[in-house]
Amino acid sequence: MKEALYYEKRHDGKVLCQLCPRGCIIAEGHEGLCGVRGNRGGVLYALTYGKIVSAAFDPIEKKPLNHFYPGSKTYSLGSIGCNMRCLHCQNWQISHVSAIGVNGQLTDLSPEEAVFKAKAHNCRALVWTYNEPSIWIEYVLDSAKLAKQAGLQTVLVTSGMINPDPLQELLKWTDAYRIDIKGFSEDFYQRLTGARVLNQVLENAKTAYNSGAHVEVVTNLIPNWNDSDEQLHGLASWIFENLSADVPWHVTRYYPCYKMTEPATPILTLERAREIGLSEGLHYVYVGNVPGHLAENTYCPECGKVL
Repeated sequence: MKEALYYEKRHDGKVLCQLCPRGCIIAEGHEGLCGVRGNRGGVLYALTYGKIVSAAFDPIEKKPLNHFYPGSKTYSLGSIGCNMRCLHCQNWQISHVSAIGVNGQLTDLSPEEAVFKAKAHNCRALVWTYNEPSIWIEYVLDSAKLAKQAGLQTVLVTSGMINPDPLQELLKWTDAYRIDIKGFSEDFYQRLTGARVLNQVLENAKTAYNSGAHVEVVTNLIPNWNDSDEQLHGLASWIFENLSADVPWHVTRYYPCYKMTEPATPILTLERAREIGLSEGLHYVYVGNVPGHLAENTYCPECGKVL
């Protein structure tokens, strides 16, 4: 447990968390919606600092990142909690729980130990993933600074739901920013995640790209939710105009999970989304969560050959 960054003490003993757009006002003995930032004696603490629930040595492509040190190995870390409440969350068992009552199920891993393990296993990068990395920003920052000193690359796999000031601090120590842009409608965001944050997410994607970080975008396509031609054209056009034609866009297959029972995304929907992305000028559009699909490959935008 470590005192949190980005909060304000109030005269009534409550604290205002300023990390993400939710702006939780947290009473003594309680936690914010994320479940891992808690008020203890009028001080906001990062309750999961140095505590992980998942760690794995993964290929970089699993993040997915296809244009960032392809073929390299990463040390990927995750803890509990999230500031979104996605109805189809694949990791809901860890992301939709609170630090209260689960600390005994977590493993201690200091920033120093994380970097040591990554180096000892010849990893190229240290990655924060599985749950939203921004909600344990204190640990991510401390680990990222040490990782950079040790010659490691640093990667955030994120929803992009964070306020501008903490994002700027994270980006000082971030080499790759793999962001979910879940759809292209505020109403969709509200229905799926419980937060109307599309505009903030888009701004954060631009900020990350303009910082010099490597950016790749993922959109998990849910039938009849975010797969309309209007949303797909809108998002692909936005990436082209605000980021770059060379920013990879991964359109991934949804499978029923957690509170969503809709059938899995048809392959034809994913292929249509890819064609829309290419028609809007994007050079690299991938179909994901479909093992063996040809659109998992990288093709030269000039000659069409597999790279």
